[in-house]
Amino acid sequence: MDKKDIKIEDIQRILFGNAPPEFLLEVLLRSTLIYLVLLIIVRLLGKRMKGQLTITEMAVMITLGAIISAPMQVPDRGIFQAALVLVVIMLLQQGLTWLGIKSRRVEVLTQGRMKLLVKDGVVQLKDLKEVQISRQELFAMIREKVIFHLGKIDRLYMEACGVVSIYTSKDTVNRPGLPVFPPGDKSILSEQQKAKDEINACTNCGQLQPVSTGTACSNCNMNNWTNAII
Repeated sequence: MDKKDIKIEDIQRILFGNAPPEFLLEVLLRSTLIYLVLLIIVRLLGKRMKGQLTITEMAVMITLGAIISAPMQVPDRGIFQAALVLVVIMLLQQGLTWLGIKSRRVEVLTQGRMKLLVKDGVVQLKDLKEVQISRQELFAMIREKVIFHLGKIDRLYMEACGVVSIYTSKDTVNRPGLPVFPPGDKSILSEQQKAKDEINACTNCGQLQPVSTGTACSNCNMNNWTNAII
């Protein structure tokens, strides 16, 4: 479009563009047909596309949006080409899923690996760094499960699809741990029951240590402590 044709008072161009008014009806028809084709494709891709998305499924969803945008709005783009590409993407996704079922190596390559983020009430800092989330983001995930200190957790896994799975056992009922309340909410922290044996928790990783020790954390070598709670 030529620069001289752009005028701020040209309301018709701003609202309807340079295409003739009849093209609005074509856009309606194009959008309806593309929507129906997309609905069929997503249905054929399976129920996982309606739940928590894996890496490959997320890539497919983004690709689907890019494929359908031009045929819905651009006059010189046909609908058939978009439908064909949608079918190819569907077959590619199903092919990768089938290969992932047959081969553990392909599954890890396309979906990623599960990570152990908390073990026996202690944050696994190396794995936490690899998944690129902060401690406060991790603590927010834990609070969503109605758990308010790390001592209650035997294992916390971040699945390859990003879902957090938490395993607790009866042995963790009275085990103290690092509180996971937001740092700014000091009032709720003051109301929690402290560990009876005067145990501190490392604010960096959750490692427990007697108050009398007064040394750096044996797990992460930091020296920032708070009262462990039960």
